[in-house]
Amino acid sequence: MAEVVPHLSFIFGLRAGVANNLYFLDEQTLIFPAGNHCVCFNIEQTLQRFIPGKEGSEGMLALAISPDRHYLAISERFGNGIITVFDLQHEENKKIRALWGRDIPVQEFVCMAFSHDSKYLIGQSGPPDWILFLWLWETQQVIATVKTAGVANTIHQVSFNPQNSTQICVCGNGVFKLFRYFKKTLEQVNVPALPPHNFLSHSWMSATRVITGTDNGQLLVFESGDLCLEMNVATKPFTQDPERCGEGDGMEEELFPAQLPRVTAIAVYSKGFACSAGPGVVCLFEKMEDKDNYRRSKQIQIPSNPFGNHLNKTEPQEIVSMCISPLEATLATSTDQGQLYSISLFSAEMSKGEQAQFDFLSHSFHSSTITDLSICIHKPFIATCSQDRAVHIWNYETRELELRKEFQEETRCIALHPSGLFILVGFPSKLRVLKLLMDNMRPFKEFELTQCTECAFSHGGHMFAAVSGKVIYVYSTTAFDNLLILQDHKAKVFSIIWSEDDSRMMSCCMDGAVYKWNTVSGKLEAESVHMTYMYSSFTVSPDAKTIYAVGTDCTLKEIEGCQIVKEVSTDNVVCTAITLSRGGRVLFIGTISGTVRAIGCPLSKQKDWIEYQGHASPVTKMVVTFDDQFLVTISEDRCLLIWKLVWKKHGLKRDKEIPYLEEILISKSDMEEKFKTMLQLEIRVAELKKEKDYQLQLRDISHKMFLKEVTEKLKEEIESLKSENEALRTEKEKQRKDNEDTMEAVIEKHAKELQDLKATANQRMLYEYEMYHDLHRKYQHMQEEYKHELQSTEERKTQELEELTTHYESKQAESLLVIGQYEEKSHLQKQEYEAMIKGIEKDADQLIVGYRGKYERTLKEERDANMQLQDETGIMRKKFGHMQKEIDDKNKEIGKLKAELQRARGSMKALEKDMQNLKVEIKMRNLNIEEKERDIGQLKEMIADLEKNKFLQDHKMKGMMKQIKPNEKLIEELKDQIKGMEGELEQYEKQTTHQELKITELKLRLKAADKDRQQDMQRINDLETLLKRFKADLHYCVGFIQEPKRLMLSMILLYDCYIQQSDLVGIARMDVNVQKNGREQEEIEENVVACLKRTMAKDSEVHHALKFKMMKENAILINEINSLRRKLKLLRDQARDYESRLHITKKEKQSPAELKAATKTAPVLPMTKPDLEEESEIPEQQGIEIKNPNPELLSISSSSEEELEDISQLLSAKTLADRKPDLQRRAYSTKLPSLNF
Repeated sequence: MAEVVPHLSFIFGLRAGVANNLYFLDEQTLIFPAGNHCVCFNIEQTLQRFIPGKEGSEGMLALAISPDRHYLAISERFGNGIITVFDLQHEENKKIRALWGRDIPVQEFVCMAFSHDSKYLIGQSGPPDWILFLWLWETQQVIATVKTAGVANTIHQVSFNPQNSTQICVCGNGVFKLFRYFKKTLEQVNVPALPPHNFLSHSWMSATRVITGTDNGQLLVFESGDLCLEMNVATKPFTQDPERCGEGDGMEEELFPAQLPRVTAIAVYSKGFACSAGPGVVCLFEKMEDKDNYRRSKQIQIPSNPFGNHLNKTEPQEIVSMCISPLEATLATSTDQGQLYSISLFSAEMSKGEQAQFDFLSHSFHSSTITDLSICIHKPFIATCSQDRAVHIWNYETRELELRKEFQEETRCIALHPSGLFILVGFPSKLRVLKLLMDNMRPFKEFELTQCTECAFSHGGHMFAAVSGKVIYVYSTTAFDNLLILQDHKAKVFSIIWSEDDSRMMSCCMDGAVYKWNTVSGKLEAESVHMTYMYSSFTVSPDAKTIYAVGTDCTLKEIEGCQIVKEVSTDNVVCTAITLSRGGRVLFIGTISGTVRAIGCPLSKQKDWIEYQGHASPVTKMVVTFDDQFLVTISEDRCLLIWKLVWKKHGLKRDKEIPYLEEILISKSDMEEKFKTMLQLEIRVAELKKEKDYQLQLRDISHKMFLKEVTEKLKEEIESLKSENEALRTEKEKQRKDNEDTMEAVIEKHAKELQDLKATANQRMLYEYEMYHDLHRKYQHMQEEYKHELQSTEERKTQELEELTTHYESKQAESLLVIGQYEEKSHLQKQEYEAMIKGIEKDADQLIVGYRGKYERTLKEERDANMQLQDETGIMRKKFGHMQKEIDDKNKEIGKLKAELQRARGSMKALEKDMQNLKVEIKMRNLNIEEKERDIGQLKEMIADLEKNKFLQDHKMKGMMKQIKPNEKLIEELKDQIKGMEGELEQYEKQTTHQELKITELKLRLKAADKDRQQDMQRINDLETLLKRFKADLHYCVGFIQEPKRLMLSMILLYDCYIQQSDLVGIARMDVNVQKNGREQEEIEENVVACLKRTMAKDSEVHHALKFKMMKENAILINEINSLRRKLKLLRDQARDYESRLHITKKEKQSPAELKAATKTAPVLPMTKPDLEEESEIPEQQGIEIKNPNPELLSISSSSEEELEDISQLLSAKTLADRKPDLQRRAYSTKLPSLNF
């Protein structure tokens, strides 16, 4: 058994293809399908609770929630269609009932709905039957069925009347029907004939009014089945974002042409209703007070993709489902691309204008199959890529989306660097390395790898591998050099895994081959090839010795040392993914049905795995985090599941904990932009402070003016209050007298009413008590009569049955005796006439046929008699059932009488409550009288205070009037000064803006100039180093000036070293910008060239003189060398003569053995005939080269250091290519030492 239990912790994603897939459980909790679960997501706490689907189901089809939000119904396909009802009030979401079609085979239920009292449930079956089922779901009883559509139609939605459980509405393509449940059948209500519409959605506005939406943007309102109103949701074609303008609009119109808005969802609330109005648009309609009509009040749009770029236009999103929270504070929607959006209906954006925008409910999810997954060591990040061309970076600890980016091409594979700061992304045309910045992913290196399907960083992060078809490329992360190319695979490689020490790498291809590579030498160390298997995934043990693989043969294989050691069957379930925990103790396997299996290691032959329900589609990849705390799985159902691993044996023991890095990458330009924005904000804050000070001064002035008006109003109010007080006093006295009179009359009335009520109540109680006794007596009498009747009917039944049984048994005995007699007669006749059978065969046959006919008739008569008896017994049974029904009806009458008794008791209780309520009202009126008296006293005190305040305010007014008159002149002068200051401020602001623009232009020019200067400096440094190297090599070449062949070869090698074919090609392919800049600088360079020509003319004269001197000195040196060679030749000849003479003298003295040894040890003569010929040829060649020197060498010797680069470019590549073979032959023949440049 496995040592770990994975618990589902969090799900990122929304499952597609589920009808009515979004509901509010309460104000902060939403229900939606994800994987093979329904998620209860708390928006504030970001917590999730899961309702699992049925194990082995083929997928969810629809959801429905009861109006009281206590029950949730889930439609699934499990061979046949099945509906499961869950209790949402229970903490563990307990399963209550399972409903199906009973005797009617149903493949699927496409939509459902609860009644307003949550007692009934309707389910619409799918094609081709389209049968509507009505259940009393608590008893699992199908109480009615009806066919709602034909084979050519489709049903989109069904619903109950919100106030009447017997009325049902059904809408679809060409279908709009109202049904009424009556006498255990569903009867269609007459609806007026309508033109054919495709009704996509509907909702009940009231008990008699239904609103429907069509696929051409029409809203039809039906009142009691009659069409009373028609509306259109749009007057112009909708697009995803109408605010966009410019060049992008034309591109969007070409990609996604305008179409009629489809009303796919309608949600009703107290003010009106909300409905979808085309791709990504929701319209709010409010009811008009005067007319029985609706007006369009708001338009809410799904915003354009903030993560994409202007070249990548995303498809418009169709709204699939829509719901409003119980307090009508939030509107939530789901789309066909698996996204969830919401908006607060009380937000400031909603109150400002007619248009508003949705926000993501939690995060942006993948809208297509998730293809690859990767994690890192130093950050809690999960990277995923999908067929929707997007890359997501998730945080599995905070459960948030860190980064998201969309690309123009489909993403095939992904790999996170162990530091979590870089990421590899494979595309069909290239492989990119991206930096994970604070709020973006920015590429900084690209590799031209086509069809890159797999990539992976090493555990150390210093290398990474990428797969292109059958070849694996290994690169360095520091220099991005290609270190290794591994190309022994014969089929497409689909997975690669590094060992923990990064010294080995395992790869697996489609033909069942698993290779083990040495990443240092690039050699293949081991291979396991089994052509009969098709592997889908594999993993490696921590010591890199054991490989576990799964494939299409429904087995788990353990491979060691190129051989399959163990094979474990998976019960005919295809496994699609496999991974191993970091400790190597547990294997996790993903299946084609979306389940996850945990298997302990080492493997045993027994099937000891535990299976957990997770996804609704095949698992594409799964990974365990580096701390063995989480399991991450992805699937074709667009969902990312995070499992919390709970270890059984004392938790997980780790050698050391790796802390997560908090550092992030940010570019210099971004930092500069942020600093600029900070400075701008600081300036803006200072400006706002000045503006607010100015506004405060204006407010002070306005307040002073307001004070004047208030004081005048107060005077008027005081006078009016005095008059009102006098009127109130008079009214008070009148009311007091009236109240006293009314109180006396009310008390007398209440006393009389109390007495009357008591008398009537007593009379009713006596009457009802007598009625109860009479009914009880009648009930007992009826029971006794029914008992006597039942006993008599039972006795009659038993007697009749006994009589019938005895009668038919006697008849059976008589018939058996007759048959026995006939058999004896036939036997005797056979014995008598056996001898005569041959002669009278024809007569015997006729007799036999006659006897057979008689016997068959008798048998038929007996069978008919038996059938009559069976019919009589059936009639008796029916009479007995009828009697039982009568007994049941009597029992129902008794129940009705009991209910009447309970009602009478309830009326008694209601009368008692009325008595208590009257007493409470008397007390409340007494309290109101006391409160009014208190209010009158407070009013008197208020009047006294107001008179005092009036006197004080009069005194203050006089003082203020004296101060206001001299200050009015100052106020007018200050106003003139302020106007002048405002004009100066406007001029100053214009000047500052103009100067800021100039400053920004100058800064840009400075930056461009600095960049050019740095590039020029770099070029100068490169040229200086190249010149130094060229001088050194040229000096080395000058050493061979005495030997023309070596000099020629060294110069050719020098040419090959410093002038390459790519340089010539690069010169030919100059950029257009460089040519333009060159043309602009031609005038300056022409002047410089003229000056250089003058200096060159002077230098050329000096160089000619030096050249002639060198020529003369060379000639003298050559003559001396030739004379020395001649002397050497003569000396060698003399030495040979002396040696020959010495050998002759020694031979005469030495023995024959010594002579042989001497010949063996004798040195080889240094000069041979060809050497002498070559030496004789050398001076002649030197003389020819001195007379006819090489013009290129002369130009090199005479040119200055600045001209060397230009001269090297003048040498033609064609002549060099023609001369190369001859020169190489000469180099090999002369065996010159190679130059080391």
